[in-house]
Amino acid sequence: MKTIFLVDDNATNLTVAEDVLSRYYRVVSLSGADKMFTALKKFKPDLILLDVEMPEIDGFDAMRKLKDSKEHQDIPVIFLTAKTDEESEAHGIEMGAADFIMKPFSEAVFLNRIKHHLHVDDVIRERTEMLFNLKNGLVFAMADLVESRDKNTGGHIDRTSVYMQLLIEQMLTQKVYADEIRTWNIDFVVSASRLHDVGKILIPDSVLNKPDKLTIEEFEIMKTHVLEGERIIDNIIARTGEAEFLTYAKTIAVSHHEKWNGTGYPYGLKGEEIPLMGRVMAIVDVYDALISERPYKKAFSPEEAVAIIKKDAGTHFDPLIVPIFVAL
Repeated sequence: MKTIFLVDDNATNLTVAEDVLSRYYRVVSLSGADKMFTALKKFKPDLILLDVEMPEIDGFDAMRKLKDSKEHQDIPVIFLTAKTDEESEAHGIEMGAADFIMKPFSEAVFLNRIKHHLHVDDVIRERTEMLFNLKNGLVFAMADLVESRDKNTGGHIDRTSVYMQLLIEQMLTQKVYADEIRTWNIDFVVSASRLHDVGKILIPDSVLNKPDKLTIEEFEIMKTHVLEGERIIDNIIARTGEAEFLTYAKTIAVSHHEKWNGTGYPYGLKGEEIPLMGRVMAIVDVYDALISERPYKKAFSPEEAVAIIKKDAGTHFDPLIVPIFVAL
């Protein structure tokens, strides 16, 4: 059940509003803003109904204090007021109020307005989840299409996305590049990592599925998959207008073969010039390739693969991330 703080210095107003609301919501009636801030120390409501005209701390001052609090600034606030002037309403909206409800209020209008603001987050959350599931479905379909062509890497995409999530979570725990990671939508990054090899869809079968080690010329062709991946994702962005999710995918696709010492491809980026997502992907991508059997090589044990990655810290891989991966 949703919780509403009802803040009004008039006992009659409190009683009338509480009688209407308590049939549908948990209502905490408070006779002033000072009591509201005391109650906020104990728990956080889903909505605050705040009277404008109150002694000591009026509704506008209380609103200003709420918006200055990181903990409480996201609580939707609806002002209750008998004022009918447009200036007061405009001032309240500028301060961040979700709505104004005029007193005395109609019960039906009162409930409908509150219902709208309480449940709009649920609607947004539901639609966001639907969009994320749709994106995930499309990503899985594209990734499966790539993997169905590459006969040598069965399960690679599933495994590396799991490794990616585990490593990112551990980096946050260990506070390594944590400030940057907190700016990411991690669910999007992990899902987008499934497209790191999407450019392989344009690599000829004779190269992609060659049962032997690639020649120098063939390896140059294989290397183009990162630029092809960047181009494919850029085209999708241009057509759909999608930004965040596909930008993550493009960043990972084009940068996961760069090396810390600048000898990687396609751009020869060095150190922190390489996007952090690409540096994380590089480790999990190589690890999975090492422990997987290929027609031209045996599978290394996890211990052998970790030893190789440790040896290449500071040359191939970011030396701050490698110890976290090794411990993980």
